[in-house]
Amino acid sequence: MSDTQNRKRQGPFRAAALPLAIIVGAGIVLGGCSRDKDVDISTLQYEADPPQQVYDEALANINAGKVSEALRKFKSVQDQNPLSDYARQALLMQTYLQYRSRKYEAAVKSGTRYVQLYPNSEDAAYAQYLVGLAYSKEIVDVTQDQTAADQTIASMQKVIDNYPDSDYAGDARAKIRYARDQLAGKDMQVGRYYLERKDYVAAISRFNQVVDEYSDTNQIEEALERLVEAYYAMGVVSEAQNAAWVLGHNYPDSPWYARAYKLLNSKGLQPKSSGRGSAVTDATPS
Repeated sequence: MSDTQNRKRQGPFRAAALPLAIIVGAGIVLGGCSRDKDVDISTLQYEADPPQQVYDEALANINAGKVSEALRKFKSVQDQNPLSDYARQALLMQTYLQYRSRKYEAAVKSGTRYVQLYPNSEDAAYAQYLVGLAYSKEIVDVTQDQTAADQTIASMQKVIDNYPDSDYAGDARAKIRYARDQLAGKDMQVGRYYLERKDYVAAISRFNQVVDEYSDTNQIEEALERLVEAYYAMGVVSEAQNAAWVLGHNYPDSPWYARAYKLLNSKGLQPKSSGRGSAVTDATPS
């Protein structure tokens, strides 16, 4: 079997060992994806060439660091031979190169199109994963809008739901955890803003949202401690004691629990559950 035939059967790449794809069958070096020099399309007439030839030329362009030229050729394969298997592979490679070139919006569009056109393809999981990765790269500081975090979660959840046995499901879960922590961090940032301005009702609403919706994130301990502060400042002592009790019961060694305990103890109070059979906790920070 020739190299070209083998390449067609294998598809453009697999990712069994790495989180990102490894191109097989063509010996492509991906470290040069950021380079994009000496592109000369005036001598290329690839629109009239067979799709296999144009596809292989695009792979060679990647090796040469001519990413824009490779993208143009992959697009030409799709435009000129939309029903061929090379068009499918070219769309996937286009998505990958756009992602590697930090053209995240374009990668999202291409990856989404791939999944829509080829939902049962063996590479559909990777295409959906690339969409999620592109969104995750646009997540910004918690002081800014967190739309990209929401989009990351939605995209990566599709990887988990639709391709649970794929090589990408594990990292998709990790990206979701990171994005959820960002969303919780945004709520904490807003809650602290209200707390500093003594708008306790608004602050409590934000901190409770973290407790209710993001209890599996790194923000949960601070959220509970801030509830102790806000409730105590409002004079709702029983809720302050309860928040401290929950914090101490679940995270007895947390510095946030030590802080909550110190606040209550300085007023002659202790953490206390408000539930049935409530009792004073014996979780005294060391």
